Amino acid sequence: MQNWKKKLLNTAIQLDDMFDKQVYRLRQRLGTINNIHVLPFRTYGTPNHVYVRGRVLEDKKIAAGSKADHLFTNLLNMYKRFETDEVPGAKLQLNLPGEQHQTVTDKEGYFVFNFQPATPLLTQELYLTIPLQLIGAPGPFINAAVNAEMMIPPADAEYGIISDIDDTIIRTGATNLVAMGKTVLFSNAVTRLPFAGVTAFYQSLQLGRNGKRNNPFFYVSSSPWNLYDLLIDYMDHHDIPQGPLLLRDFGLQSESFMSGDYLSHKFTAIKHILDTYPHLNFVLVGDSGEQDPRIYQEVVKHFPGRIICIYIRDIVAGSKQEIAQEVALELKTTGVEMILTEHTVKAAEHAAANGLIFTAEIAAIEQDEKEDLGLVPGKVEPGIL
Repeated sequence: MQNWKKKLLNTAIQLDDMFDKQVYRLRQRLGTINNIHVLPFRTYGTPNHVYVRGRVLEDKKIAAGSKADHLFTNLLNMYKRFETDEVPGAKLQLNLPGEQHQTVTDKEGYFVFNFQPATPLLTQELYLTIPLQLIGAPGPFINAAVNAEMMIPPADAEYGIISDIDDTIIRTGATNLVAMGKTVLFSNAVTRLPFAGVTAFYQSLQLGRNGKRNNPFFYVSSSPWNLYDLLIDYMDHHDIPQGPLLLRDFGLQSESFMSGDYLSHKFTAIKHILDTYPHLNFVLVGDSGEQDPRIYQEVVKHFPGRIICIYIRDIVAGSKQEIAQEVALELKTTGVEMILTEHTVKAAEHAAANGLIFTAEIAAIEQDEKEDLGLVPGKVEPGIL
């Protein structure tokens, strides 16, 4: 970044911080701070490493979405998500058997626990539930005690799956600003629709071939943390396998604010996942609309032998499609296949042929795709391909 841009950004950040502090102090004196609540993010770790992250915010009373919600209701809820009132300096405590750890939120309301536990953490489930308490904040608490969820992939997991979100599992229209704007601003977790067949395909990948349904999912996206609750509700509503969401910061504090490089964090996030689980290989899933093919190519270069295959949803024509095709040819020389296709079933057939899922799962994925497209009776809410 050029020096003048850095100076401009630093000045803007300082002014923004000063304004936020003065407003926050005034609201404290006037007693106008709303109820405070803790939002822990789904994270991932190991038996010997705890990583829990989240945010403390004033409650905006964003109700769960429904199919009957008016467009204005969805727009108002989206405004509330981005017009956040962060709670800096809030004190939290994470409770493990025989030990407690404390931290405070930063000026944006974020908190992080990152440490090695005194005793290795053992769990029979994919997720470890850790009690988390808000023990100090300048306002009334809504949920002083919550549970943080940290995924610990089991030793017998066959492989992990790292997936993009926008235009990979959910139709966002990121290549069309008007279409994307309508989707982001006027829809909710229920009215947003998945690409046809995604739910069944992802469930088959989670199931794998050992029948234990314990292959871990990770979702890496350029979407901001402000959309966290919406994306979690969307995935839960459509029965898409749960997994940690790795999103990006939004606003002046973000390093990408001036550079415009909103996708650079993807490679770093994926690298950290592979570094955390050195004995686990991965399947990567993305789309051709943005930089996924090039980013995944870099992952293959940095982690030879760790990437089983790559599935790219082909959603555009022109130069970006040509780049994806070029990357696919280049990856062949490394022994990694990148499947570029519009159809989920095509990806599933490749997965079955390469021993990633049961061949019998293809029929269920075909049925799911047809139901999503409204070609056969089934789901009430047709998907979009």
